[in-house]
Amino acid sequence: MAELKRNPILMVGEGWEGGYRLLDSGHGRKLESFGPYSFIRPEPQAMWTPREADWPAMGEFIPGSDEDGGGRWQLDPSLPGEGWQVNWNGVSFTAQPTPFRHLQFFPDMAPVWEWMRVQLAGREDAETLNLFGYTGVGSLALSRHGRVTHVDASKKSVAQARENAAISGMEDRPIRWLVDDAAKFAAREVRREKRYDGIILDPPKFGRGPNGETWRLEENLPGLLADCRKLLDQDSRFLFLTVYAVRMSSLALAGLMEELFRHLPGVVEHGDLAVQETGEGGRLLPTAIFARWSNSG
Repeated sequence: MAELKRNPILMVGEGWEGGYRLLDSGHGRKLESFGPYSFIRPEPQAMWTPREADWPAMGEFIPGSDEDGGGRWQLDPSLPGEGWQVNWNGVSFTAQPTPFRHLQFFPDMAPVWEWMRVQLAGREDAETLNLFGYTGVGSLALSRHGRVTHVDASKKSVAQARENAAISGMEDRPIRWLVDDAAKFAAREVRREKRYDGIILDPPKFGRGPNGETWRLEENLPGLLADCRKLLDQDSRFLFLTVYAVRMSSLALAGLMEELFRHLPGVVEHGDLAVQETGEGGRLLPTAIFARWSNSG
């Protein structure tokens, strides 16, 4: 029976040389470097005062007037229009401002990528599944341990993931790149009686599938997670769930996971993802909540 660890865990990303750094934050914004370029983005959780008064940057995302999002970039015209390369632990990928205020990857996921690799240490024959896989950095990180199925509803994101594989010299890795609705795909895999050694899922608060399917996290997550549980067994190693931008505690995610995983061995844990500012006394900026199941076997 999977044991629920009630005390929350912090998974902290400190950035990495030449790739990503949180340089400063405060007054509802954050200053970050993505490779050689720095950007300012909104961050409501940065309620403190910035350490520095002046933030030189190549671009700033100006949020829309409504709380549901929107906004636009103000970019330096000398910024490369086709993006630039960033590397993490042998995985190369393109960084570039997007209309959704991201830069084509989520740097706070770096501790998660490391954690998954630890769970699969010594394995080269693992079967893993990445739902809502975006531009594929997590899939490329997993691919050193075996076959990966990467699923995302955005044709553009999957195309970028394939390009990132080519940039990394990993185009021959055993990765299935699928444009599909994550919930429908998982349900089909259950009917096919498939199993996986590990699953990572990073669902949005709201989204649409390739055929107009509607995703609402609070309504649809329990069913999707239940299907993911059916794709795992007592020999599987992990499931990692991250959730962004919701009024919800990680305890809620852990409670749902405890119920679903009660007949498997291992542990269920929960907590926050955070990024630490560079320099002495760097503050922790929370970015997401998570729940995870792991089984050391």
